[in-house]
Amino acid sequence: MTLESGAGEGLSGRAARAAYDALAGRRRGVLALTAFFGPAVIASIAYMDPGNFATNIQAGAKYGYGLMWVVVLANVIAMLFQALSAKLGIVTGKNLAELCRAHFPAPVVWAMWIVSEIAAMATDLAEFLGGAIGLSLLLGVPLLVGMVATGIVTYALLALDARGFRPLELVIGGLVAAIALCYLAEMFIVPVDWGSAAWHSIAPNLADSGALTLAVGIVGATVMPHAIYLHSALTQARTPVDNERDRRALLRYSNIEVVAALSLAGLVNMAMVATAAGAFHAGYPDVAEIETAYHTLAPLFGTAAAAVFLMSLIASGISSSVVGTMAGQVVMQGFVGFRVPVWVRRLVTMVPAFVVVALGVNATAALVWSQVVLSLALPAPMIALLVFAGRADIMGVFVSGPLARAGSIAAAVVVLALNGVLLLQAFGVDIPGLPPA
Repeated sequence: MTLESGAGEGLSGRAARAAYDALAGRRRGVLALTAFFGPAVIASIAYMDPGNFATNIQAGAKYGYGLMWVVVLANVIAMLFQALSAKLGIVTGKNLAELCRAHFPAPVVWAMWIVSEIAAMATDLAEFLGGAIGLSLLLGVPLLVGMVATGIVTYALLALDARGFRPLELVIGGLVAAIALCYLAEMFIVPVDWGSAAWHSIAPNLADSGALTLAVGIVGATVMPHAIYLHSALTQARTPVDNERDRRALLRYSNIEVVAALSLAGLVNMAMVATAAGAFHAGYPDVAEIETAYHTLAPLFGTAAAAVFLMSLIASGISSSVVGTMAGQVVMQGFVGFRVPVWVRRLVTMVPAFVVVALGVNATAALVWSQVVLSLALPAPMIALLVFAGRADIMGVFVSGPLARAGSIAAAVVVLALNGVLLLQAFGVDIPGLPPA
C-alpha cells in the first residue's frame, strides 16, 4: 500500500518471491515467517504510542502495579481484533472502511466517518504531542519548536513510501525494536517488584474512580480505532492469493505475526507501568506528566534512566505519527471514496496539537483525555468488524466460528461496559462501590 495510491498494491520483487516461496513450502521456519512480518508490526506501533506513555506513567505512579491487569486485558482484546482485521483484508480483498461504505446505509457510513475522523484527530494529538515533548526535552527548546521538528521528521519518513512498501515497514520495525530495547534497559535501571507486578497482572482491582478513568484511558490507548481500520488495509492486497489453501496458510502466518508483534507491544506497556510504579509510586505518586517523569528520573536513577526514557518517547512519537497518517488516508478513502495529498492530511491533523499548546493546555492531560476519546470511538469499528467477520456472504468459508464470535462479542462488551461507566461518571452519577479519587 502506498499513501498516494491507497491500499491496493502488494509486495514486489524479492519480498513477493519470499512470500510465495513460503506459501508453496519452499521456505520454512523463521525465514518463512519474516516474509509476512510487516502489517502487524506497523499496527503494533499504535499500541506503544505517546498516549500509552501518558496513561501508563499515571497508572504506575498513582496506583503502583494495581492496573497491570488492565494492560493485559487490553492487549488480549487488541490481539483478537487486530487478527480479525487482518483476516478481513486477506479474505475479502477490501479494508474495513470500504466494506462499511459498501454494506451499511449512507447515514450510518457518514456517522462512522465523522466518528472515525474525530478519533483520528485524537490519535494524532497524542502522537504528535508525544514526539514534540520528547524532542523539546532533548533539544532544550520550547514545545512549539519540538512540534515543528516532529512534523519535519514525520514528513521525511513518509517520503519513504515512494520507494515501495517494504522500506517503510523496515523503518517502523526498527523504531518498534528501539522502543522495546529502551524499556528493556529501563527495567535493569529502575527497581521493579516482580512478584507484585505478576500478581496484579491477573488480579482485577479498581481502587477508586480515578483508577476507572485511567483504566478506560489504557484501553483507549491500547485498542486503537485507527489500527483496526489500518490493519485490514495493510493486508488486503499485500500478498494476493487465488485459492483456499494459500489463503489459509496466509491467515496462519498473519495470526502468528499478530501474536508476536502485539505480545511485544503488551510487554512494553507492562514495562511502562512497572517502571513508573518502581520509580514513582512510593515517593512521588503525584507524578502525572511526561515532562515531570523525565526530570524526576535523572536525580533518582541517573541520567541514563532519563535518557533511555526520552529516546523511547521520541521513537514512539515519530513512528506513531507516521502510522496515524497512513490510517487517516485509509479511513478517508474507504468511507468517502477520495483521498487528499499526504502533506494536506498531515497538516490538518497537526492543527489540534498546535491549538492545545497555544491555549496553554497541559500536554500530558491532553494526551490522557485523547485516549479516553479513542476508547469512546472504539465501538464503531469493533462492532462493524464483528458484523462482517460473522457474515458468510462476505467471509465465505472463513466466517468466524462460534468460539471466535463469542470471544469477540465478550471483548466488545467489556469495552462498551467500561465506556458506559465512564460516561455515567462524567455526568456525575456515582458508581456503587467505587470511592471517588
